[in-house]
Amino acid sequence: MELAHSLLLNEEAYNQLGDVQKAEFIFDWLRYLEKLLLATSRSDVREKQKTLVEQLLSLLNSSPGPPTRKLLAKNLAILYSIGDTFSVYETIDKCNDLIRSKDDSPSYLPTKLAAVVCLGSLYKKLGRILGNTFTDTVGNILKAMKSAESQGRYEIMLSLQNILSGLGAAATPCYRDVYKAARSCLTDRSMAVRCAAAKCLLELQNEAVFMWSTDLDSVATLCFKSFEGSNYDVRISVSKLLGTVLAKAIISKHPGAAASRQSVRRVSLEEVLELLGTGFLRGSSGFLRASGDMLKGTSSVSRDVRVGVTQAYVVFVSTLGGAWLEKNFAAFLSHTLSLVSQSHPKATQTQIDAVCSRRCVSFILRATVGGLLGEKAQIAAAKDICQAIWKLKKVMDAVMSDGNLETRLGSADVAASQHMLVCALQELGNLIHSLGTTAAPLLQDSSAGVLDNVISVTLHPSISVRLAAAWCLHCIAVALPSYLTPLLDRCLERLTVLKSSPEAVTGFSFAVAALLGAVKHCPLGIPHGRGKIIMTLAEDLLCSAAQNSRLSAQRTQAGWLLIAALMTLGPAFVNHHLARVLLLWKCVFPVSPKDLGTEKSRGDSFTWQVTLEGRAGALCAIKSFVSHCGDLLTEEVIQHLLPPLPCAVDLLTLLSSILKTYGSPLKTPSVVYRQRLYELLILLPPETYEGYLCAVLRELAADLTAPDIQVAASTFLLPRLCHQDDLLILSPLLQDTDHRFIEEQLLLGNGIACGSLEYDPYSIYEKDVEGDSVPKPLPPTLSVISSAVKLFGVVCAHVGEAQRLLILEQLLDSIKHTKGARQQVVQLHVVSSVSSFLKYVAGSKGHLGPEEMRRPVLALVMGALESPSPLLRCAAAEAWARLAQVVDDGAFTAVLAQVSFDKLKSARDAVTRTGHSLALGSLHRYLGGISSSQHLNSCVGILYTLSQDSTSPDVQTWALHSLSLIIDSAGPLYYTHAEPTLSLIIMLLLNVPPTHAEVHQSLGRCLNALITTLGPELQGNSTSVSTLRTSCLLGCAVMQDNPDCLVQAQAISCLQQLHMFAPRHVNLSSLVSCLCVNLCSPYLLLRRAVLACLRQLVQREAAEVSEHAVMLAKDSREELTPDANIREVGLEGALLTLLDKETDGRLCHDIKETLNHMLTSMAVDKLSFWLKLCKDVLAASADFTTVTCVDTMQEEEGDKGDDASVLTIRNDGRPHPFTNPRWATRVFAAECVCRIINQCENAHSAHFDIALAQEMKKRDSRNDFLVLHLADLIRMAFMAATDHSDQLRLSGLETLLVVIRRFATIPEPEFPGHVILEQYQANVGAALRPAFTSETPPDVTAKACQVCSAWIASGVVSDLNDLRRVHQLLVASLTKIQVGKEALSHLYNESASTMEILAVLKAWAEVYIIAVERHKNHKQPLKTTCSEESVGNGSISSDGLLDLVHADLGTLSRLWLAALQDFALLTLPSEFASQLPVEGGAFYTAETSENAKSHYYNSWAFILHATALWLTSTGFVVADPDEGAPNLSRPVTPTSMCQGSSSGAPVKSPEDVYTERFHLILGISVEFLCSLRSDATMESITACLHALQALLDVPWPRSKIGSDQDLGIELLNVLHRVILTRESPSIQLASLEVVRQIICAAQEHVKEKRRSAEVDDGAAEKETLPEFGEGKDTGGLVPGKSLVFATLELCVCILVRQLPELNPKLTGSPGVKATKPQMLSEDGSRLVSAALVILSELPAVCSPEGSISILPTILYLTIGVLRETAVKLPGGQLSSTVAASLQALKGILSSPMARAEKSHTAWTDLLRSALTTVLDCWDPVAGTHQELDEVSLLTAITVFTLSTSPEVTTIPCLQKRCIEKFKATLAIKDPMVQIKTYQLLLSIFQYPNPAISYPYIYSLVSSIVEKLQEIDKRKPEDTTELQIFQEGIKVLEALVAIAEEQHRSQLVACLLPILISFLLDENALGSATSIMRNLHDFALQNLMQIGPQYSSVFKSVMASSPALKARLEAAIKGNQESVKLKIPTSKHTKNSGKNSSIQLKTNFL
Repeated sequence: MELAHSLLLNEEAYNQLGDVQKAEFIFDWLRYLEKLLLATSRSDVREKQKTLVEQLLSLLNSSPGPPTRKLLAKNLAILYSIGDTFSVYETIDKCNDLIRSKDDSPSYLPTKLAAVVCLGSLYKKLGRILGNTFTDTVGNILKAMKSAESQGRYEIMLSLQNILSGLGAAATPCYRDVYKAARSCLTDRSMAVRCAAAKCLLELQNEAVFMWSTDLDSVATLCFKSFEGSNYDVRISVSKLLGTVLAKAIISKHPGAAASRQSVRRVSLEEVLELLGTGFLRGSSGFLRASGDMLKGTSSVSRDVRVGVTQAYVVFVSTLGGAWLEKNFAAFLSHTLSLVSQSHPKATQTQIDAVCSRRCVSFILRATVGGLLGEKAQIAAAKDICQAIWKLKKVMDAVMSDGNLETRLGSADVAASQHMLVCALQELGNLIHSLGTTAAPLLQDSSAGVLDNVISVTLHPSISVRLAAAWCLHCIAVALPSYLTPLLDRCLERLTVLKSSPEAVTGFSFAVAALLGAVKHCPLGIPHGRGKIIMTLAEDLLCSAAQNSRLSAQRTQAGWLLIAALMTLGPAFVNHHLARVLLLWKCVFPVSPKDLGTEKSRGDSFTWQVTLEGRAGALCAIKSFVSHCGDLLTEEVIQHLLPPLPCAVDLLTLLSSILKTYGSPLKTPSVVYRQRLYELLILLPPETYEGYLCAVLRELAADLTAPDIQVAASTFLLPRLCHQDDLLILSPLLQDTDHRFIEEQLLLGNGIACGSLEYDPYSIYEKDVEGDSVPKPLPPTLSVISSAVKLFGVVCAHVGEAQRLLILEQLLDSIKHTKGARQQVVQLHVVSSVSSFLKYVAGSKGHLGPEEMRRPVLALVMGALESPSPLLRCAAAEAWARLAQVVDDGAFTAVLAQVSFDKLKSARDAVTRTGHSLALGSLHRYLGGISSSQHLNSCVGILYTLSQDSTSPDVQTWALHSLSLIIDSAGPLYYTHAEPTLSLIIMLLLNVPPTHAEVHQSLGRCLNALITTLGPELQGNSTSVSTLRTSCLLGCAVMQDNPDCLVQAQAISCLQQLHMFAPRHVNLSSLVSCLCVNLCSPYLLLRRAVLACLRQLVQREAAEVSEHAVMLAKDSREELTPDANIREVGLEGALLTLLDKETDGRLCHDIKETLNHMLTSMAVDKLSFWLKLCKDVLAASADFTTVTCVDTMQEEEGDKGDDASVLTIRNDGRPHPFTNPRWATRVFAAECVCRIINQCENAHSAHFDIALAQEMKKRDSRNDFLVLHLADLIRMAFMAATDHSDQLRLSGLETLLVVIRRFATIPEPEFPGHVILEQYQANVGAALRPAFTSETPPDVTAKACQVCSAWIASGVVSDLNDLRRVHQLLVASLTKIQVGKEALSHLYNESASTMEILAVLKAWAEVYIIAVERHKNHKQPLKTTCSEESVGNGSISSDGLLDLVHADLGTLSRLWLAALQDFALLTLPSEFASQLPVEGGAFYTAETSENAKSHYYNSWAFILHATALWLTSTGFVVADPDEGAPNLSRPVTPTSMCQGSSSGAPVKSPEDVYTERFHLILGISVEFLCSLRSDATMESITACLHALQALLDVPWPRSKIGSDQDLGIELLNVLHRVILTRESPSIQLASLEVVRQIICAAQEHVKEKRRSAEVDDGAAEKETLPEFGEGKDTGGLVPGKSLVFATLELCVCILVRQLPELNPKLTGSPGVKATKPQMLSEDGSRLVSAALVILSELPAVCSPEGSISILPTILYLTIGVLRETAVKLPGGQLSSTVAASLQALKGILSSPMARAEKSHTAWTDLLRSALTTVLDCWDPVAGTHQELDEVSLLTAITVFTLSTSPEVTTIPCLQKRCIEKFKATLAIKDPMVQIKTYQLLLSIFQYPNPAISYPYIYSLVSSIVEKLQEIDKRKPEDTTELQIFQEGIKVLEALVAIAEEQHRSQLVACLLPILISFLLDENALGSATSIMRNLHDFALQNLMQIGPQYSSVFKSVMASSPALKARLEAAIKGNQESVKLKIPTSKHTKNSGKNSSIQLKTNFL
């Protein structure tokens, strides 16, 4: 293929190829040429133009395929537009000649068509340059059209469209001719030609004025005709034409010239709507014909015309736009509704027609009002609709008040308004539903009176109106949950009052049922008590039904409907009423078959009607129970459900005879009864009705083959039974489209009604499957078949085999015995049910049974495989494969495959060939590669042949589809066939005419399957692979150019696959451009493909995709897609706009995912862009919102310059990029803001550091940081938080919370001591205030509480007065909740008020915790003075916040304790349920406890922490003054904890109260910590541990823990478990802190016992004292009973986890093993240090014997840590772990146990061993060199030496080794080591006990003196040496001080010369280095001290050495001189004192 990439065609290479390759080669060359021409310079093109034109024209004759001719034409046009144009006329003539040619052979056709296409392309590109040639050309083309076949007509129409678009107004002369030709094509029998004609006329109307003026009527009539018998594409194209022309007629400004020639009349809106209405009501027939039919009353407008006109309405309004609709909505609404009014009886002649027409009207309203208007306009529209409803209702009332009852109900006027009302009510419901809580102003507006209107219509005589009104109430409740309970109450009240009006009973019961159906959409629910009211009412209705025959049917229906709807509320509601429901269920059926018989003989028609209605209702209620309350279906309940079932089945068998007796009035009730019973049986497990399976099966068979069903409704039965993928080859109507709502009726065929609510009122409470539209149940006659088919599958699989065979034979016979249309219906039903049976058996992994069972099934399926209905063939192919799957026998499968092979070889008719080819594909799908490759080969061979059968596109489509299934299932086995298959696909793609779109779609599926099968192989570099890859890309390119949208969608998904497997080979920029162009395609499936592909692309290369899109938008001259403004807002903005308009759920999900991926990878780099996008979306609706908040903002802002404009909306003239985005889009934008902040967190630190950010921004202005956009973030959060939409408020508050948390600590560089958020406090206050109003829903208030506490706790605001604003909000809500659970809002479920109460308490708890923490951190001595001034200065005193909380602490503490008590009760295991209080807790009711649990889980931890802090602050000493006062609605003081009621309880002592509180907190903590749920948050665990810490901070709880050993051990074990299961260091540290406190508590307890024992036994002898502490007198610690043992376990766990080397098992030997010491992380060090502290405390808890048992372990661990972490650090520092281990050592060594008489000797031995271990660390073991830090070890030795009793270290061997170590260390060159060594020696030398210090002094002094003298010789060069010298001198001085009198003189004599040698005289002093100067000063100062102290020695040394004396005097003199010099310069005369002292001292000499 590389040879194809040249400017001229490489003819040499071309001629060597075969036919198929030639076509590929040409196409590839043309593709390349198109890119090349645009990139080549004009001169180069001109050079080769002649040859190129010749080559291109010669290709015309080589019969090019459709894609090739299109490209060829495009290239010719580009060539002429770049190069010279003089030869263009020849080219045009040549093309015209080709078209004129008389050759009509099929082989010449492609040449003619290519010529037509070339002409179109040339004129489009060159336009008016071609001058007047166009008249001849157009004439010639039109002439050719007369004899052309459909492909020719198709291409000619498109070509004419191009000619018109190129010439524009210049083509006026031939407008009429073109118009005439296109008119005939618009009703062509080929659908593709109709589409092309519509496109041509659409182009024509741009200039041809007559189309939308004089000929407007005929254009409309023509379009109506075109709709007849049309398909979906035609309807789309023609409706676009019609809508556009009509819109043009209204808006056009007629040019003056035209006006002068012909008087053009302006068309009014009324006339245009009248025209459209005519089409809708009369269709395409002329007036006269229609009126004739009308008189006969036969004709009905065909559905496709009606659907086409419906789409035209939508196009018409969309073209005129939203603003136009807003202005003219009233007129438009009245016209649209009038389409279904009584003045046009045609539209609503029959029920079926009426339902379909209503659907069309609803669609028009939904698509225009829902799609084009912004929220404000939608509210206005809703008011108009309300007005319309009100007018219709008034008319109705007038009729109803007519005195004569007979005329009243029979009146046609009732019917007149019913359909209009239904449409209006449904649209009103949909409108409010989509507006969500933004519709609140509409419902509050009393002038509109929405609710009153809707509720009053509930009494309308027509049942469909009542249902529509009920549905409308449902929508209102879902949109505005706060209206749910009031509406429910209102309807229940009306239902009770108007119990005697049949309309009211049904109407209001529908309303109640619909409202109950809304509850599951409202998370806040309804009050629990309503369930009881409804249940009572339902019972009442059922019981009173028999009292009044006029009402019995209605009351029965209403009663069961209410019960069935009640079931949807779920187990929590139903549980309490279950017994009553089961009782009613039992009573509704007779007890025994005998009673049923007597019933049958007794009743009359009416009683049977009521009875059947009642029983059907009961069945429905039980079905609802089974499907919604699965949790309650226990064995026991099932036993209660079963008894009535046999009777219900018996009644089923009797129905036919009852029907015979009473005739038609019972027909519908009996069908409904059947359907209800079948539905219930489908849900129940078959075992439950085992006994009567056969009876049911017989009834089912009778139903399925019943003689009275006339219509074959295949489209609602079969799609479920076909495979989803196979439906694609059928009608595109089965696929999802934007018009699915109206197109559905065409699918069902003319005789069948669409679904509608009145067919099954019970569906009003079900959750609708398709989004939010009205439920659309099918008529009972159809739905009963549907249920029967489903149930047949289940029952047939469960009956005995003989029975099964019998029934299958019977069904097979029933098909044979019928004829004609009846036969089709029966066959359809039978095949459906057998398919259902096979599907069920395959799904439950069952078996078919004995062999004779196969024959009837096979015969049935085989017959269907050759049925004329494609849908039936499809289902049969699926059943065929399922049969093979169920039989599961290779031989049988082979037989099936062979049958299909034979049929395909012999049959010539398309039906058989399509059916069997699909059967082969299905077999492969379910059974893999059918086990042998020869099968695969023969399948593929046959399908190849079929797919090339160009006489029947259908056969090609099915065969190719089947091939795609085989490719999919064969997997790697298919590799051998890959190349030939690919060639076949490419050949067909290049040759199949574009008019056969379905073939192209199947080709696309094949290519897709092939790419998937090849998979990652496609990355390879071998020639074969690259050929395959090129072919795949070529195939995609052909499909991308296909006019059919679904084929384009296939191309995109193929490229998506290719991009996944071989990303380098897919050209991203062209793919992205293709995606952008189709982003707003009118075809849903194409949009889905685009987004699925985009979503995949942006996961890898978001930035590139975004750049390509913007580049493309800038390059393309015409706007890409009118809707997506990529040039302005980038691809991201376009996607956001699309998200706003889109309604399809899957698509919206993909858009969000795509945007999320883009945001994740790009938000940080394109920060301003993303923030601006979000801000534009949020601000676009600000005008709608801010009305409420501007004033509050302004007054607070005062005058803060920039921020005062927080809400002024920018009107800078340019159009806003987003117009009126919906609330859902705004919520998404707010979520995006939070995501952006999170993304920045992981990026550069400057995002959260304003100083750094500003500096980096100065350095490079392209840098962009989040902190610089803080004002925008706050503004966005504010706009969202104060919106009308509750969801948006929640998102806004969440954003605000994130902003506060992230930015609270960032300092403001310009005002030190302040933070940047401080300037926004007014905004935060204003954003929070609306959330605390009384009408705000609890979830918003709860969120706002969280923000409040975060804001107060963040410490941003330092001035108490400023803080009070937010604090006040919390205080107000605290007051609100104090009344307890009873008094809070009754609008929602009780659990909602629990949520609000707990949110408030949690917020307060958080604030209190922070206040206490700050108070702790600020405890300074200056406390008394600081508070006064600081408040004045505007900073909080540390107590300020605490004082704020203090006022409410009394109340809070009580509420907190009550909440904790609730939580404790709720977390009890289920077996204690019987002991729980009957009425619930303080804040929850017993019935809603399940829902309340989650709210308690969210907040208990902080409340627990706060309560613990409060208890510690009172120190467990203050009893509450109001303990037990009934402040809450019920006294919930923790005193009442263990008693039934607090009234008669004896008053408890404070001690008991404390104990209870203590155990409450402890119990909750232990319960939580010992079984941490996987969803337990870090915050809860930390808060829980902090609560324990706080608790153990005070003596009383510590004494409790100390005295109760088991409690301590349990706590330790729980903490141990926490440490094992949670890796977080902060949690482990907190746990260790609690452990330390427990050990302290134990120590205190032991001390106390010892003290009291000593006091008591003071008189007695010492020996008799009992041992206290663990280990008693034996020293044994029992695991599980010992506190110390538990602590050791826990500490070892921590230490070994950080330092695995400590574990002797790991390191192999218990001794020391050399490993390099290591530095731990900061967290690790902290943990180890904390563990060591605990270890060192342990001996104090033990008895002396106990301490001996644990000492070895403790020492081993402590020294182990020392050894493992003694790393050399710069500057001789000790690492934190070493310091901790030394500290611990010191603690252990100085323990009193070491001296206690019982343990003294053992301790001494153990401590000596420990010292030996430390010394051993030093010596390298087995030749490994260890890099331990000498200083650490020396320090350890020093600690041993100084802290233990002398006998440990003074035994010679140890002492000698220690001294050796010091010697060795002194010899080390490292100066820092020397300094440290001197310091350690100093401490040892000064030790008071000579037994310890003297040996060191004797051994080490001489070497120290030598060292100093050595320094003396070579003068020190740097500060460290200076330090060494100073430390050495200090040691010697210390020695002098310790020495005995007789030796002191010698020491001084050693010291003085060294010191004096460093003195300098005045000359040297001037020139000395700073080091020498310092030395001089140091020496002089020391001499000055020694002189007076030891004057006699001093004098004698001076006397004996004159040189020294001279030197000293010179130095002193020099010093005085330098001091004198300094005096004048120094500002203060501090030195004078020093001077004089020196003078005095000199006298000593």
